[in-house]
Amino acid sequence: MKLFFREHMPLVILHIVQLFLVLLIYWLDGYRNMLTALYSIFLGLVLLTGYLIYRYVSHQSLYRRLSDPMETLADSIQGGGYTPLSDAVNELLQTQYGHYQQQLRLGEKTRKDHLTFMNQWVHQMKTPLSVIRLMMEETKDTRSASILEETDRMEKGLETVLYAARLETFERDFKVEAVSLRAVVESIIHENKRLFIGSKVYPELKVEPELIVESDAKWLSFMIGQLVTNAIKYSADSHQKVTFSSSTTSKEAILEIRDRGIGIPLSDRKRVFQPFYTGDNGRMFRESTGMGLYFVQEIANRLGHRVELDSEVGEGTTVRLIFSSYLTKM
Repeated sequence: MKLFFREHMPLVILHIVQLFLVLLIYWLDGYRNMLTALYSIFLGLVLLTGYLIYRYVSHQSLYRRLSDPMETLADSIQGGGYTPLSDAVNELLQTQYGHYQQQLRLGEKTRKDHLTFMNQWVHQMKTPLSVIRLMMEETKDTRSASILEETDRMEKGLETVLYAARLETFERDFKVEAVSLRAVVESIIHENKRLFIGSKVYPELKVEPELIVESDAKWLSFMIGQLVTNAIKYSADSHQKVTFSSSTTSKEAILEIRDRGIGIPLSDRKRVFQPFYTGDNGRMFRESTGMGLYFVQEIANRLGHRVELDSEVGEGTTVRLIFSSYLTKM
């Protein structure tokens, strides 16, 4: 209704002004019969009101569609009256809807092709890396150890790319089950043992062996792996420990990963979970991508977990994974 009045207000004003201009001309010409003049104005207003009523009734559905917000995109192509203007608007909206659907299908196809390519490429790269690893493990010298260290780094990079691609199809690629938290942490420590040794940082395991949480083992391992990589990277050559500990409350289980590294400045802490944000520490460590903590929070949210972070510059960083459901072995 408001849209209808706003659209036709200029017409109403023009019509009223026109009526009074005609009366003014007759008045200046000497015509003095006011009752007849007022009656002519009344007839003009009645005709205008009748036209406005017809206009509103015939275009009521169109004005309603233009005024009320649409709940779905398909609502935009629903019928809106049978007047020429309504038909033209319907045809325009249907054409736009068709173009939009075509663009969506093209974008979806491009995205799927990209994901397929990335998955195939990552798997193809893993094969030569595995061969290099086997060859270097047979040779025990300093150069082989360095090559193995770089191989580990490349494999972790490929794994990150693979999980980033899978994150878009997360709903079809996870399975919640009972997971031994200590077993997952032990596996991650073993996978990163060469990185621990090379960085002169040492793991300290204080996770209860009886603690079982409900999560997806594969995605949980990836999350903890990202946190461990960060902990080692930012406390390298410190000869300090990275402590893995667990605790429980009446409703939640908590995995805490604490390093004694350089810590995170206060100005960066609110943004460390944003994608591609590296902060001051990232400028000192050129290998930082700013995606590790982003992936951790995204995956945790989708699995129903929470992530908390505390840090002090020069004292280290503590990250907590909080699980809403757990049990303990008897």
